[in-house]
Amino acid sequence: MKSNFNKYPVVQVRATDEECRTGWDDIMGEIRQALAKTPDTVKTLAVDCYQGVFEEEMISAFRLGLSPKQIFLSSSCFLPEEEIRALTQDDVTEDRIFGYMTRLELIRFFDLKKLQELKEQIASIGDGLILVFGVGASLLLDKPSLLLYADMARWEIQLRMRRHQVNNLGITNRDEPFERQYKRGYFVDWRVLDRHKKKLMSTWDYVLDTNTSDQPKMLKGSLVLEGLAQAAHQPFSVVPYFDAGPWGGQWMKQVCDLDLDQENYAWCFNCVPEENSLLLGFGETRFELPSINLVFYRPVELLGDPVHARFGDEFPIRFDFLDTMEGGNLSLQVHPITEYIQQAFGMHYTQDESYYLLDAKEDATVYLGLKEGVDGNEMIAELKKSENTGSPFPDEKFVQKWPAKKHDHFLIPAGTVHCSGKNSMVLEISSTPYIFTFKLYDWGRLGLDGKPRPINIAHGEQVIQWERDTGWVKDNLINKITVLETGNDLLVEKTGLHHREFIETRRHWFSQAVVHPASDSVQVFNVIEGREIVVESLTNSFQPMVFHYAETFIVPAAAGAVKISPHGASAGKKCATIKAYVRT
Repeated sequence: MKSNFNKYPVVQVRATDEECRTGWDDIMGEIRQALAKTPDTVKTLAVDCYQGVFEEEMISAFRLGLSPKQIFLSSSCFLPEEEIRALTQDDVTEDRIFGYMTRLELIRFFDLKKLQELKEQIASIGDGLILVFGVGASLLLDKPSLLLYADMARWEIQLRMRRHQVNNLGITNRDEPFERQYKRGYFVDWRVLDRHKKKLMSTWDYVLDTNTSDQPKMLKGSLVLEGLAQAAHQPFSVVPYFDAGPWGGQWMKQVCDLDLDQENYAWCFNCVPEENSLLLGFGETRFELPSINLVFYRPVELLGDPVHARFGDEFPIRFDFLDTMEGGNLSLQVHPITEYIQQAFGMHYTQDESYYLLDAKEDATVYLGLKEGVDGNEMIAELKKSENTGSPFPDEKFVQKWPAKKHDHFLIPAGTVHCSGKNSMVLEISSTPYIFTFKLYDWGRLGLDGKPRPINIAHGEQVIQWERDTGWVKDNLINKITVLETGNDLLVEKTGLHHREFIETRRHWFSQAVVHPASDSVQVFNVIEGREIVVESLTNSFQPMVFHYAETFIVPAAAGAVKISPHGASAGKKCATIKAYVRT
């Protein structure tokens, strides 16, 4: 049966595209009209940018389209590169993978004397159009005639890094290896620029989408905020993205309608708002922006009041896919316990998680916990020996392996040694600090770049909970399923998570409509059985929305109670969803 998986879900804001400007000619015409309406004698246009935009291409378009009298680049006021590297070194660190979540503000990257001199130079100009362009451009003007913000999706930034097309904030390093650019982006650039962006959101005159470089789009800032507010009150999906890996499988190619010529797909990130994009629809035109903008702009409506009180403007639930069908084992790994991630990396909560088996072959397994009586010192010594010599780690001596079948649910509180084995299709349900995985053993293979992947035994040995052995895991972590409700073609089950984890999950099996009451927590769903379902508002506050097998969707707290029913070819047939929410 042909896949109906929607790879480009849209929050439809308008029925037509007349309010969305597309192409540089259309965009420049709109800007010229808007500038003409401002009362300023000297027209000043600030184009503030997120890291990763193609600055040269954009400057060329603005020069050609607006013929400004003068152009000033914010980068001319940055500190020298060596000073920026020194400023950020404590956060970037010497570690190959991990850094510290920076507390820096964007203004720290500027030479304040140069900044003041440039502001005075701009103020002395008596007529014409002045263009101030680049990261932090708005800091060079007290009140620009127009403020345009050029945003950039996180996944697109990563692709540009892999192609060596962009630099990190304030330094010239586009030729550095991807993992170094990504680490600096994750721990420094994106923290700094998100803080800056949040201050600007209410003052945007226009927002630019240049994620596809030859197809720029522009919306009024008020219209972007309207679209975000709409999304905060209805079910929606972020744009999933897929990536290959050394252990990747073949399942998602068919189910998610992906390129069959690719060697494999290992990951699908389908609910990680810090990484995913959100598409706002205007007729057939899609306007792309980072989905984290929604969390920044409407955190209480999206997350719910008690969740916002605990996590602020962070989205605490993550869904993603791990495909090892006809692939290999994931790396043997462990996640940091809470106090370790706080002390070592500046995060206030850790990555507790679980594996929900969407599908599995007969030989599928999950590695989870340690065998009875394991000597921790001996195990660490064997792991280090394997890392240093390349000899195989005797996993069968130390790590417990469990058979896995479709719809099993394995709970993985931080500190538990684990990995998915080959021939599994995992829906990973977890909290969101997704970069903090300590690899202990990688089965002697190389990464896609032909180099050994980083092993983190020094971190891992600090957090392994050695008491989580065979008996403890069996009693606490595997299929801890409780039936909560039956009858009328409905089965509701609690499937986890462990009491150390703040996420709760519910599985619903149904062939008729089932009501999910309003919640004071955001809820994240995946369609785990059935070709398609429809989600409706009990108060008609949003239009019915259809979701398909394996798709993830978010129901904001402000959306209220929803009714979910089999739909289309699934009408009257058994369907199932699993939902996750924060215990409050």
